[in-house]
Amino acid sequence: MQISPKILFGHCYGKFAIPAVNVFTMEQVLGLFCAGERANAPFIVQITPAARDYAHPEMLISMINAAAKIYPKAVYSVHMDHGNEEHAFDAILSNDYNSIMIDASHDNFADNVKRTKAVVKEAHKKGIVVEAELGVLSGVEDDISIDEKLAKYTQPSEVEEFVELTGCDSLAVAVGTSHGAYKFSGGEGIQFQILEDIQRRLPQYPIVLHGGSAVNEQEIKRINKAGGTLREGASGVSPDEIVKSIAYGVCKINIATDTRLLWTRVHREFFRDAPELFDPVIPGKTYMKEYEKFMLEKFNLLGATGTVSDMKF
Repeated sequence: MQISPKILFGHCYGKFAIPAVNVFTMEQVLGLFCAGERANAPFIVQITPAARDYAHPEMLISMINAAAKIYPKAVYSVHMDHGNEEHAFDAILSNDYNSIMIDASHDNFADNVKRTKAVVKEAHKKGIVVEAELGVLSGVEDDISIDEKLAKYTQPSEVEEFVELTGCDSLAVAVGTSHGAYKFSGGEGIQFQILEDIQRRLPQYPIVLHGGSAVNEQEIKRINKAGGTLREGASGVSPDEIVKSIAYGVCKINIATDTRLLWTRVHREFFRDAPELFDPVIPGKTYMKEYEKFMLEKFNLLGATGTVSDMKF
């Protein structure tokens, strides 16, 4: 069942969080829906501009709709992540999305407000919710690359005015997470004092954490053992910090890097261990099983397992 994130956030606030997972391929879509139905847990399917360019929006939406038929008990939302106006307005017109993100976080405050407000106006006409971003995360997300020295934390003193002026429905904040595989190089982790201040100023308002992957050290080691050259010592968001953030109003946690590392490990090990084989179905099936296992663990970590039964639609 496809529903609005507004419904999901109303149920989960302060109790559990919804994983929002970027998808590019059939294997990822099927693995996500299978895990969601098995766990009786809600989830958000995220499509980025890079994914839309890679697979075409029609293909991605068709795969999602097909997966929803195969797994009819799955409860999910479809979200367009990190879009500019071109992507946002196209998504609004398509009627395929419950939620869109306008990312004007690299602009100054006034321009961010102006651009976000324009998207909110059109989205709300169709009952589509809008995620905005205030503050700048470092790292790499698809084709977006931000140097660590250019990143900046969200200023709690700005959040009330920003939400009031734009009318956005949720807010992605920069509190120490980053995009990509190389996170927390300075070891700071999530800045909970910022989250606490934001929650005090925006009580019961849904907060979003981008860059929520854990970057499992064992996955990095297995990739490198199978021929990869990823830099070891990368550190994602620790499970303890993820769980702690939920109490501060974090309702949506974005996940992309972990599923990419998983894909890389499965395929590198396949080609290392069976160099005579060339059938994509074999590693594809393994990836779907590993993906499902990963998501079941993620639902448990976020406290989302079994929560669909408690929801009223």
